[in-house]
Amino acid sequence: MSRTIGALFERRAAEHATFPFLIVPVDKERGYHPDGYEISYGDAAKVVDAWCARLQTAGYGHGHRVAVLLENRPEMLLMKLALARLGISWVPVNPDYRPSELAYLLQDSGAALAIAAPNMEPLMREGIGESGRDLPMVVMERDLPELPMSCDAPKSDPVTGETEASLIYTSGTTGRPKGCIMSHDYEVQMGEWYATRGGLIQFTARKSKVYCPLPLFHVNAAIILFMGMIETGSAQIIPERFRASAWWRELAETGATAAHYLGIVIPALMNRAPDPYEKKHKVEFAVGAGVEPTLHRPFEERFGFPLIEVWGMTEMCRILADCHEPRQIDTRAMGRPQPGLDVRVVDEHDQEVPRGQEGEMVLRYDAKTPRKGAFSGYLNLPEATEEAWRGGWFHTGDTVTMDKTDMIFFVDRKKNIIRRSGENIAAAEIEACLQEHPAVERVAVIAVEDAMRDEEVMACIQPVLAGSEAMAEELFDHCFKHLAYYKAPGWVRFLDEIPITGTQKIQKHAIFGEGEAPTDGAFDFRSRKKRG
Repeated sequence: MSRTIGALFERRAAEHATFPFLIVPVDKERGYHPDGYEISYGDAAKVVDAWCARLQTAGYGHGHRVAVLLENRPEMLLMKLALARLGISWVPVNPDYRPSELAYLLQDSGAALAIAAPNMEPLMREGIGESGRDLPMVVMERDLPELPMSCDAPKSDPVTGETEASLIYTSGTTGRPKGCIMSHDYEVQMGEWYATRGGLIQFTARKSKVYCPLPLFHVNAAIILFMGMIETGSAQIIPERFRASAWWRELAETGATAAHYLGIVIPALMNRAPDPYEKKHKVEFAVGAGVEPTLHRPFEERFGFPLIEVWGMTEMCRILADCHEPRQIDTRAMGRPQPGLDVRVVDEHDQEVPRGQEGEMVLRYDAKTPRKGAFSGYLNLPEATEEAWRGGWFHTGDTVTMDKTDMIFFVDRKKNIIRRSGENIAAAEIEACLQEHPAVERVAVIAVEDAMRDEEVMACIQPVLAGSEAMAEELFDHCFKHLAYYKAPGWVRFLDEIPITGTQKIQKHAIFGEGEAPTDGAFDFRSRKKRG
């Protein structure tokens, strides 16, 4: 049986032709599908057929990459299916990118075509302009328009499980996003693994409907969940984004039987007054990561369904999940190793640490085939790929502990990655942006705790001259102009000196003394971090 996305979807579309495939809730304020949207498996297959024909007529096919900027529109996923069938790699674009960030993606990926929603056209055009590439582009709303002819002929060999299906850009400690190459077989495995975790995670063909407010340029909504829904003959419900005021109404009106969440969702819902719709939903479980243990049990008691904490990453399709009773919901438990997912906790020398001791989580499929069920590598970065896989184990960069029952508990995140509202932000990228400003002598960007966003970006600045509120404003505006809004520093603090080593490396751990609050004396820009 062919392990391609096209073959899988073709089978499921035939089996579940009349069942809803993609659902968009009603939202009169949304710029697309304000009255909602629903398409069945069978009708989705017809759309995919038509778009494939249009792409082929214009000369696009196996081996090409297409950059797609369609936000959370259902067309984003339908386009992914059309591209996959032809062996074209889907390169989703974050709509919050600045033109310079988009230009880097277009250069690095070598995309052969760009597709943008009408409201995203200016961003795509600016990104293409800054990339220096003569890249064909089309504007698309509900249907794929006539396409400009491809400049390069596609490959003639057949699409297989090893063919690149997606190129997902994720933050890296170098400061530049890394393109994760994901094959057809890898993405199909993602759906299969998610669908078979068992316990409290259960999907039923032609019945399950999963509400997911996460962005479609992320692996969570666009691959793990999407492939899981296709695998099980279920429906995916796609709101534009998370809105606490609409959450319960949209769950009830769409008939959702499950949901996905991020840590920020839970306190936002808990802090709201009782809503009549919160008693009308049909949700059986929710899957996510980052819920505070102090809120986990109260949420389940108030709203009547379990929150299942999981761990996953773009590079590894096999999620961990604390989905079997008794769950450890008063901790940060996130599941146990299983056949097909070996886990070790190691020190800085890659030596396994004793149970209960903190260390880095490293993963593999098994000793014989360690890289089975993993991504194909980082685009244009073979050294980074091999470094991540050193010793035959993939190094996640996450600090965890493992107890005597093999339960894994999350402790902390990779030092140079800031996790804000589900976004992975590379501190080095923000540091590079700030270091360009003439007022900055030295800079260190760190994560500080944030009650609503898990972590917030904080810039510690050693200025050339004296720091001031006006200078802090100027530095914030500089970042906000050149980086996606969520990457700009929520806090800016000026320091007389940022400590460095003899080799001129900044010592982030030594910036603040024990018990010192990093935000004391800092300027607060969190309220300014909004989509422009």
